[in-house]
Amino acid sequence: MKSYIRILLPVLVIFFSACMQQAYQQKDNSIDFSTINSYAWAEGDGDKNYDTRRHKQNSLRDTKIMQTVDRYLLAHGWTINKVNPDVYLVFDVVEDLSQQQVNTPVYSQSYTRWYYNPASKRWVPIYYPSNFIGYKTSTRQVKEGTLTLTMMAPGTDKIVWQGWTTSEFYGKRMSDEKIEKDVQAIISELKKN
Repeated sequence: MKSYIRILLPVLVIFFSACMQQAYQQKDNSIDFSTINSYAWAEGDGDKNYDTRRHKQNSLRDTKIMQTVDRYLLAHGWTINKVNPDVYLVFDVVEDLSQQQVNTPVYSQSYTRWYYNPASKRWVPIYYPSNFIGYKTSTRQVKEGTLTLTMMAPGTDKIVWQGWTTSEFYGKRMSDEKIEKDVQAIISELKKN
């Protein structure tokens, strides 16, 4: 029984880690991330790229992203400090249409041939199964979204850490589940520092 657990546990770990959303990060190696424990959301003046109150954006989605990031960072011991934060946070969502190549396996048609057996004086069916022929390649248009979370040093606008993930949308908008998975993947990259 113990040998089955020893074999099954690594297989499950590999399986679930492969199913997780992939996220990436870039960081400033001169920063000691163990000293960072407070943050605030940056609020620009409308014409800067890091304004969290952008026009022509989905305010419901933006609020959900901010609440999800807040929940994960607070769970990891960070605090919100609007007066003197260690870093300012900014996020951005870029939606893009792209082409994805799809390979579909193609099989031959299965069929049955009938033969007459003179010894038994009966017709006997012989079944020929379908065979793999190759792949049919086609392209389809997919909607991808990239969620980027950026940390900036207060007073300098210097980016000290940036994490992002790209995923496919199914529908017109980013769902709550997709926001949850994307933020979780980005925060897990931040925890590695």
